[in-house]
Amino acid sequence: MTDTTPAPAPAPEQDDNRLIAERRDKLKAIREVQAAGGQVAFPNDFKPDHRAAALIAAHGETEAEALEAQAVTVSVAGRLMLKRVMGKASFATVQDATGRIQLYVTRDAVGEDVYADFKKWDLGDILGAKGTLMKTKTGELSIKVTRIRLLTKSLRPLPDKFHGMQDQETKYRQRYVDLIMDGDARARFTARSRTLSALREFMTAHDFLEVETPMLHPIPGGANAKPFITHHNALEQDMYLRIAPELYLKRLIVGGFERVFEINRSFRNEGISVRHNPEFTMMEFYAAYWNYQDLMDYTEQLMRDLAQKTTGSQQLSYAGKPVDLAQPFKRMTIREAIAAHTEAGAGADDRDWLIAALRKLGLTEEKDRLSTRSLPSLQVMYFEEEVEAKLWEPTFIMEHPTEISPLARANDARPEVTERFELYMTGREMANGFSELNDAEDQAARFQAQVNAKDSGDDEAMFYDADFVRALEYGMPPTGGCGIGIDRFMMLLTDSASIRDVILFPALRHTGD
Repeated sequence: MTDTTPAPAPAPEQDDNRLIAERRDKLKAIREVQAAGGQVAFPNDFKPDHRAAALIAAHGETEAEALEAQAVTVSVAGRLMLKRVMGKASFATVQDATGRIQLYVTRDAVGEDVYADFKKWDLGDILGAKGTLMKTKTGELSIKVTRIRLLTKSLRPLPDKFHGMQDQETKYRQRYVDLIMDGDARARFTARSRTLSALREFMTAHDFLEVETPMLHPIPGGANAKPFITHHNALEQDMYLRIAPELYLKRLIVGGFERVFEINRSFRNEGISVRHNPEFTMMEFYAAYWNYQDLMDYTEQLMRDLAQKTTGSQQLSYAGKPVDLAQPFKRMTIREAIAAHTEAGAGADDRDWLIAALRKLGLTEEKDRLSTRSLPSLQVMYFEEEVEAKLWEPTFIMEHPTEISPLARANDARPEVTERFELYMTGREMANGFSELNDAEDQAARFQAQVNAKDSGDDEAMFYDADFVRALEYGMPPTGGCGIGIDRFMMLLTDSASIRDVILFPALRHTGD
């Protein structure tokens, strides 16, 4: 009896391998033909004079008859995204960095040999085309092609044009394909570029000098974080990828630059989440004769300006909820935030109550050393567990404990807390700033306390930086400094759920591919 069971459909990987093999065969044939004619398979002498978006903006509303009378000659280049072959005439859509435009390709206009080649080209190939603008019967702006060339042969098939890339991790791993297929992804990273340009513009307009400081540090400093360690062979010493540029920027304040900023890549050897990437971008700025109140005023202005220039509005939406940057940002102490957003009541000022509450929330003595912490430190931990996620509208949280703020100036009236703030939006920290500690002797003592904490097992505690203390001994003017997380702020500006959505190439586990 004959088996009539249909053969199983090929797996996607098998199908891709077959298509790749077919494309390699096409490329081989192209190489042979081009070599015989003294040409190359990957030419680099085509120069497009026009972009899709500019052509559509300039001529998209022109009537067909008027457009024909103008006989506008153009040349474009881009990736072949759609193709519809109809005998002696075909339509194709190419995509450049600005958008898409349709080509009308006929055998009579380009020649029989070129047209035959065109019909063999695949989606994903990169083309160059010249011709005149026209309108189709449906009113779509198109180019009536007179010359067309294959510039780059694509060996791998693009994802299905209707569904694109469905797997989110594949989008992160193969961002180049994500950008080809997803206009929203291109728009998101274009917005990031606009934001950084606006950031530089705002800072320089306020007399800040952009500087560059080292990314390889002999001593990690500027934040409480676990660093990445590498080794410099010629110097025969371990080096650390910077966790923050702070201590170098403050050295510049000592040196006489009164306002400096750096848009920097920093690295922290910590966990990965929707809000954390081990390599991230932040902007730190320092201004002599400012304190933390001045910093809050300025940061508020800056973020409004960036939102306006990037999105066109200061009223944003994130995850379906409004975020209003136009209204004055709230300002609360940690204690006030606990009172406003929890039922802690008098327990917020009771060490025993806070320790018991934190244990109920899953914190432990072994990991978090609850019994050794001061009341302000326990309040911070309780705030982070119970309040942080509730701070949706922009809110400055002030007065962080001195024991966990080793670089910040202590409050003159309450030395157990500092003149420090963290800015929260959408339940996430966006910025951290404070009046800088410029007392060299106090800084030396704070560093020593950090060394003691490190010796007790805190691998995020700071090292003792003798050269920074030496710099302070020359005298640093009263200064305010702030760091803003660019990636998290871009999540807000682009309404992105994960930090990986706003980093072109986020950190991922290596698969060996």
